[in-house]
Amino acid sequence: MKKLPLNKAFTLLEPGPVVLVTTHDGLQSNIMTISWTMVVDFTPVFAITTGPWNHSFAAMRKTKECVIAIPTVDLLDKVVGVGTCSGTDTDKFAKFKLTPLPASQVKAPLIKECLANIECRVIDYNKKHSIVILQGVAAWVDAARKERRMLHAVGDGTFIADGRKLDRRQAMRAKLPAGV
Repeated sequence: MKKLPLNKAFTLLEPGPVVLVTTHDGLQSNIMTISWTMVVDFTPVFAITTGPWNHSFAAMRKTKECVIAIPTVDLLDKVVGVGTCSGTDTDKFAKFKLTPLPASQVKAPLIKECLANIECRVIDYNKKHSIVILQGVAAWVDAARKERRMLHAVGDGTFIADGRKLDRRQAMRAKLPAGV
């Protein structure tokens, strides 16, 4: 073993797929890229890390809703682009040629080009750690989409794409919720 600087330890634990989070503040929609995500439980509850440094955060705090859009590897450059500019002066839907679609339960839009979209309501916020807890209220998937590999951020500007799927459902059956 070789000693790793502690400030790089976060690059060893990948939290979940990179997502695009949409918001609508009552006047306009915006998109932010979030690479720190997690499933909290099966109900479905999710967590993302964001805070006042993101323009969309104010809309999320005001409306208590958003959409988690799940992009695939073919959208990598758009995902990085969305994450490296601000909605304060950029219409990210227009700039990155992403198509907003109406959601069924929230005002924030779905993103047509993404593999899946989860409409969410904010149910809690941990200010100390900038963790937003979200309750999924509707979910959508593009079953016809051929590209299904998701992106994972290492945290140093590099990404990993999903690879081969390994099936252990039979061995884990007792631990999975009904219908999964």
